[in-house]
Amino acid sequence: MDTLLYTLFDIFHNDFSYGEKPAPLSKVVIPIIQRDYAQGRKDVEIARVRSRFLDALHNALIETPIMLDFIYGDINEKGVMTPLDGQQRLTTLFLLHWYAAKKECIPYEDYSFLGNFSYETRYSARNFCKLILDYQPRFEEKLSVEIIDQPWFPLDWVNDPTINAMLVMIDAIAEKFADLKNIWRKLREGAITFYFLPIKDMGLTDELYIKMNSRGKPLTTFEHFKAELERELTKIDKEKAKAIIRKIDLDWTDMLWQYRGDNNTTDDEFLRYFRFICDIICYKSGGTMQGREMDEFDLLYGFFSAGTENAMNNLKYFEDYYDCWCDVKKNGSISDFFADYVSKDGHQVGKILSDCKINYFEDAIRDYGGNRRFSLGDTVMLYAFVTFILNRDRVSDEEFRRRIRIIRNLVKNSEDEISDSETRVGGNRMPAILSQVDSLIINGGFRDDIDINFNDVQIAEEKEKLIWTQAHPDEAESLFELEDYHLLYGQISVVGLEHPEWFARFINLFTECGRDEIDCALLAIGNYMQRTRRLYQLGTSGAFDTPWRELFHKSASDGFDRTKECLGKLLSKAETFSNEVLVEIKEDCLRECEEKSCFDWRYYYLKYEQFRPGRYGKYQWNDFNNAPYCFVALWTQRQASQNAFQPFLKVVDNNDKLSKEWFGKRLVFEGIYVECCNDAFVVKAEDNDEEIRRLQINQNENGIDAEDRIQKYLNWINKPIN
Repeated sequence: MDTLLYTLFDIFHNDFSYGEKPAPLSKVVIPIIQRDYAQGRKDVEIARVRSRFLDALHNALIETPIMLDFIYGDINEKGVMTPLDGQQRLTTLFLLHWYAAKKECIPYEDYSFLGNFSYETRYSARNFCKLILDYQPRFEEKLSVEIIDQPWFPLDWVNDPTINAMLVMIDAIAEKFADLKNIWRKLREGAITFYFLPIKDMGLTDELYIKMNSRGKPLTTFEHFKAELERELTKIDKEKAKAIIRKIDLDWTDMLWQYRGDNNTTDDEFLRYFRFICDIICYKSGGTMQGREMDEFDLLYGFFSAGTENAMNNLKYFEDYYDCWCDVKKNGSISDFFADYVSKDGHQVGKILSDCKINYFEDAIRDYGGNRRFSLGDTVMLYAFVTFILNRDRVSDEEFRRRIRIIRNLVKNSEDEISDSETRVGGNRMPAILSQVDSLIINGGFRDDIDINFNDVQIAEEKEKLIWTQAHPDEAESLFELEDYHLLYGQISVVGLEHPEWFARFINLFTECGRDEIDCALLAIGNYMQRTRRLYQLGTSGAFDTPWRELFHKSASDGFDRTKECLGKLLSKAETFSNEVLVEIKEDCLRECEEKSCFDWRYYYLKYEQFRPGRYGKYQWNDFNNAPYCFVALWTQRQASQNAFQPFLKVVDNNDKLSKEWFGKRLVFEGIYVECCNDAFVVKAEDNDEEIRRLQINQNENGIDAEDRIQKYLNWINKPIN
């Protein structure tokens, strides 16, 4: 028969030919084989679908009428229709009509036709549909609470999944339509319609039902997304919409197929990259997604709906950003493409070493949006690669290799600056950073008119290195090797450009020699440590690279120039380094101190290994200038803990008397304790802190020890102090 548009009211009042003469439907019954009512489930995905469906219905009542596609099913001789497709929509429409009738006090005879809608799934669901028609809510509290509180509502009904879902939907409808007037009239006048196809006497069997009910399995998020995307894009450009959907189904799926997940689909991978594209669009327009909880549907409507500003431009980003990887795949594999520019196996001219990722695209489709496992820095790197692919007619491979190295260096040394938060100092830097990336990748230079983007220090260094490599092309590879060293990550200012011969020496030093030997040799040359407030940074013999990286990267810490000066003096002492060379430097310093009877704090640090615990190289001085011998070696990276200790006391403590309670600043004996002051060891009473005995250390006019205080204490300690 011909299909026409109907309202829910129409299908129970219009005549259909299924018997000897046309007659209206007597009943619509959801069969036992049908799944439970799903639109009222409480899981996150269904809640999202429910909210959007109700938004669409609400909009239909206040603005533009909506058509809900086909509802069809078997109809027997008694006029009972069993839906093959449309159960979920029919149930929601039933509940919406019920709400409108009760809220607006519609006479029973006008809504009695709702009694012709029923469920066979369970006795409880069937009775619930009947009983709520006779119930008039007070609308004084949540409707589900009012209904459950009724004497006709058995408590075990809350365990019925269909009833439970209906209650959830009733509450959602009440919240969405609470302020809307004349709902019933608008429903009657056709604000919500559907194509209705009653199929006469099909002889509905379970097998036929299962075959025809293709929606018995819930649509996936991606299927919902694709349908919504097609609908929105059609409003913008019908032909473009068809082309995009065709690419999603064919070209883009084929491109993504090698990265498919355990579910053997590319749906999740597609949506993660879609989120990346939307973030880029947002950043390019000067905005940020920070603090905005937007799922893929919110992003779709926010960037690609017909009413969105720049929708066509956004659509071009969308298409280009997927197409570009199809183009890469035509010339090989995406993995091979990245391997041509990124390497972890060793230095090659113009390639990126260190801990950078290999395939940024794969990492994005695996992790983008997943608690920042794909970081903002990774986002910048992937954006740089996409920018190159889209501009390959303007940028050669050789040019890109040099330029992506600069981007890598900037990203690795701008971790504090790369932010999309409006509340941080400097605000959302991502728009400016991406603009700088455009300039670097496409034009090969920096834009000085862009404010607050990457780290200023690193930008200055990269500009300097660009000029230097152009003037010293034969030395460029050596510079790149230095950049790639894992303690530097692109920032080489601690070595500098003045002595290219130092590039290889630095790598040789930290590759061939022990960290403790390097630390001592540097300190023997001069006080190379840096300070941040009361914390002082030195190198370490331990397994941690963090202390050395902090020393070799310019920051707010005071003393970088001292570190650079001492390192330069060390690198100038030999063409190649060994532990023997470094130990000799340390021993020469110790001999000089002993010959001059001038024992500053560095002497003790070099001579006694207890001063160098092999942790994070962090020390705490309260007053370095006036009390250089009063300091604490920290066990942790940021603050004192129970494992911290005063190094002088640590050396002389042979009986484990160092107090954890006092953060290693006291040797505690029975009734007394020992402190190390700037010019003495002092014994005090534990109960009242009264000084009992003092071991004075002879010092010169500059306040430097004129004798080894540790040896003096060890000689003195043999005398009874109790």
